[in-house]
Amino acid sequence: MSFTHPNVLLVTVDQWPGHLISLGGRADIDTPTLDQLARNGILYPNAYSECPICIPARRSMMTGTDPRTHGDRVFQPDLPRADLPYIAQVFRDAGYQTGAVGKLHVYPPRDRIGFDEVVSMEEGRPQLGGPDDWELWLSDHGMAGLGHAHAMSNNGYEHRPWHLPEEAHPTVWLARQMCRMIARRDPTRPAFWHLSFNAPHPPIVPLASYLAMYADRDMQPALRGDWSDAELPPALQRARTAWPELSDDRLAAMKRAFHAQCTLIDHQLRLVIGMLREHLLLDDTAILFTSDHGDMLGDHGLWAKRLMYDGSARVPMILMGPAGDNRLTVGGTDDRLVGMQDIMPTLLDLAGIDCPGTVTGRSMLAEDRREVLYCESGEGGAATRMVTDGRWKLIWYPEGNAVQMFDLRDDPGECDDLAQDADHAGTRARLTSQLVRHLYGEDLDAVTDGVLTGRPAMPVTPRANRGLSGQRGVHLPQPPADDPSKVVGAP
Repeated sequence: MSFTHPNVLLVTVDQWPGHLISLGGRADIDTPTLDQLARNGILYPNAYSECPICIPARRSMMTGTDPRTHGDRVFQPDLPRADLPYIAQVFRDAGYQTGAVGKLHVYPPRDRIGFDEVVSMEEGRPQLGGPDDWELWLSDHGMAGLGHAHAMSNNGYEHRPWHLPEEAHPTVWLARQMCRMIARRDPTRPAFWHLSFNAPHPPIVPLASYLAMYADRDMQPALRGDWSDAELPPALQRARTAWPELSDDRLAAMKRAFHAQCTLIDHQLRLVIGMLREHLLLDDTAILFTSDHGDMLGDHGLWAKRLMYDGSARVPMILMGPAGDNRLTVGGTDDRLVGMQDIMPTLLDLAGIDCPGTVTGRSMLAEDRREVLYCESGEGGAATRMVTDGRWKLIWYPEGNAVQMFDLRDDPGECDDLAQDADHAGTRARLTSQLVRHLYGEDLDAVTDGVLTGRPAMPVTPRANRGLSGQRGVHLPQPPADDPSKVVGAP
C-alpha cells in the first residue's frame, strides 16, 4: 500500500566512529550495506554529536534540540524526559503508527517517549527498572540471567566471542524483533520505526563466525600526535588514566573484535531492508543511519567517548529517501555541518510534517546551512567545549584553560595542534569568538570580556576501578534496585 506520507526507519548504533565505514576504500572494515545505502542516498561526512555521550546525544536526537535546550550535557541516568515534543509523538499526532526496538536510554526505562510500542534492550540496567524485553526473552528460552555471562564489561575493551546461541546475540535479536514489528504493522497507516542497536559499544562479544572474518586483517595503527605526549589538561588526564594502554598487538586484536561487531550490525540491517522489500514497503520508506557518538579506540592514547576529537565526536550519517524523492541526490555527498538535533527536523521534513517550534536543529535537506557547530561535554573538571566550521576545529578545556586547534582538511587525524601557531592566530580568534557566543552556565565564569580565562587546574588522581568499568553479573535473580542517579562504569 502506498501512502501520501512515506514510512520512516531511523537506525541508530552506539559508539560507532564516523570514519569506520568501508565506502571509499578503507580496508580494515566491511560495511557493504552502509556503503550501498550511501550509494542510494546521501552521505554527510561532517556529522557530529553535539554532546558525545549516550543519554544527552539521544535526547538531542529525539527532541531535535541542543543540550542547552534539553538540559543534559553530562549523563544523568535518572533524568526524566525533557518537557519538549519528542519525535515519535509528533509522528503519532500526524497519524503515524510508531514503534521502537532496542535501547532508548530514558528514565524510567519503560517510558515510551511517544512510541506506540517498544521492544527494549537496555544493556542490563536493572537498577533503573527492569528486566528489559531481551532479558525476558532469554528467560523464556531457557537462558534466564545469562545475557551478560560472557563476563566482558559494558565499558571495557576486553573481548571474546559470544557465549550463547546466535539468535540470543543482541544484534541478531534486535534485527529479528524489528522484522517482527514490520510484519505486525497496521497496513492502513504509514509507520515511524526506530531500530536502536546497542553495539559496537562494549561489551565486545562478536559472534565467532564474524570474528573469524577478521582473523588475518591488518588494522590501522593508532594515531599519535605530538600533543599526545605533552602535558594534558585535567579532562584529558582523566580520560587517559581511565583505561590501561594496550600493546600494538592487543590493540589490533581488540579492533578486529570491535569491527566484527560493526559488520554483524551491517549484515543484520540487510535482513530488515529485505523485510521492507518483500512487504513492498522499501520504495515508500526513508532510512536514516547514524550513531550517538564514536569511540577513540586508542587514538592519542584515549578511549571511548566524551571527547571532541573526531574519533569520539564525529558520527556516521547516511540518509536514503523514498524512491523518487528528488530532494535527495542519489549517491551524493553533502559536506554541511550536521548534528543530532538535525535528525528530527530532517525526518519530519521528509514525511511532510510540520516541525515543532521548540526544535533547534535544521533539516539536512534545507538550503539553509550553519556556519559553525558547537559541541559540549561534561562540567567541572571534565568540561570540554568545541566549535568547528567544517575545516577548522577549536577545543577548549575550561579547567586549566587549555586550547587546541586543528586543520581537519590537512590533518584529519588531529595530530598537529595549531593553537599556538602565529600564522593561524586569526583563525583561532574567529573560532574563539564563535565559541564564546555559545557558552552558558558555569562556563561564563571562565570568560572575561570575551577572553577565555578558564579555571585553575586541579590535580588528577586516578580512581580505582573496583567495579571493572560497569561489569554486569548473572541476572537471576534480578539484582536489587539501586540509586538510579548513580553513574555506572563511566570514568
